[in-house]
Amino acid sequence: MVKMVVVGGGWSGTAAAVSAAKAGARVSIVERTDMLLGTGLVGGIMRNNGRWTATEEAIALGGGDLFDVTDRVSRHRDMEFPGHKHASLYDVAKIEPAVKQLLQELGVKIILVNTARDVEMDGRRIKAVKLKDGTFLEADVFVEATGTAGGMANCTKYGKGCAMCILRCPTFGTRVSIAAKAGVEEFMGEKSDGTIGAMSGSCKLFKESLSKDIIETLERNGVAVIPVPEELQKGDSLDKKACQQYALPEYAANVILLDTGHAKLMSPFFPLEVLRQIPGFEEARYEDPYSGGMGNSMRYLALSPRDNCLQVEGVDNLFCGGEKAGLLVGHTEAIITGTLAGHNAVRFELGKKPLELPRTLMVGESIAWVKEQMAAPGGLGLKYTFSGSVLFDHLKALDLYTINKTAIRHRVEACGLTDVFDSRLVSH
Repeated sequence: MVKMVVVGGGWSGTAAAVSAAKAGARVSIVERTDMLLGTGLVGGIMRNNGRWTATEEAIALGGGDLFDVTDRVSRHRDMEFPGHKHASLYDVAKIEPAVKQLLQELGVKIILVNTARDVEMDGRRIKAVKLKDGTFLEADVFVEATGTAGGMANCTKYGKGCAMCILRCPTFGTRVSIAAKAGVEEFMGEKSDGTIGAMSGSCKLFKESLSKDIIETLERNGVAVIPVPEELQKGDSLDKKACQQYALPEYAANVILLDTGHAKLMSPFFPLEVLRQIPGFEEARYEDPYSGGMGNSMRYLALSPRDNCLQVEGVDNLFCGGEKAGLLVGHTEAIITGTLAGHNAVRFELGKKPLELPRTLMVGESIAWVKEQMAAPGGLGLKYTFSGSVLFDHLKALDLYTINKTAIRHRVEACGLTDVFDSRLVSH
């Protein structure tokens, strides 16, 4: 039996737990808050642009479980908004219970409200993680998916202070980096101006605080685009976003809302007194973060050096996914890196060669190319996503972007990897 501990219960951590459990490991997942999914609790956007291709590749690889869940609870499918096509918007109120149910059905032990605070080492291997309550969780292999945002000191140092976001650091405590506790020297991402970190990409408005017309448009179409009077338009705030695929002129000239249950405001912040001057927003209020009129949480403050199998450099039995694995932005990106990390952690403990996804697949090319770019001059100042900006441009140039399911399945078949993440590795 392979015992695994996943630290961090966001999209990447839950994906790692799913893939490891399917491979036959006995999995525990530790999450410092009272709910799984982290920023996935207020996110909602799936399948837009290249994320459609990446999702279908993951499904063909046998790693489609979480994508099936998001599809099942989507409020809108195959919709468009500025710069983005064939998107799905999942319901942020329904997603977490559905994911928790999937993990429970797979036999994953879920430990909530208990931060992994430290590690016990045995040479280059982690022997156990020490939890906030003083207990030790021993395992053969570990996956870190703690993210790169928080706590309040970082948001104060690199942003505008605690924005009271879904991460809820004042209540549940700050993020702790397992890799750093194990002696790994981590690194930070940068903004375009060279300063540290990046601001989370959007805010959520309480939908019922908007005008009736806006609500009806949102619930009918999934998107509402409301022009901003020129004198109220924001200047360079879009450059501060982690999600550079939305740093387009349309997002400065308009208030763009998406219906994820909340009204998702596609902007890192918008001063409330200014927002309320726009027709239809006279009574608007923020839902997440509550200080969204001033700013948002800061991210990319603790990236782990890793190889293309997502094994952390310097610790033999530690793998990473999500933002810990690099400047990859988005839920889809987190699910895919988490899936690979969980699967490879099991392979490693069994003495099998970890899987490196081939660069003939969008997902494999992205993992490898982003690692190369982060090591290149200026690479830490960029953000990478399947859905836009420099990575999407790169993938399109390689002709890896397609919405042809048959072509995607054939692509995966040609690599000999059909349903690889569905295969059981541990024999009893």
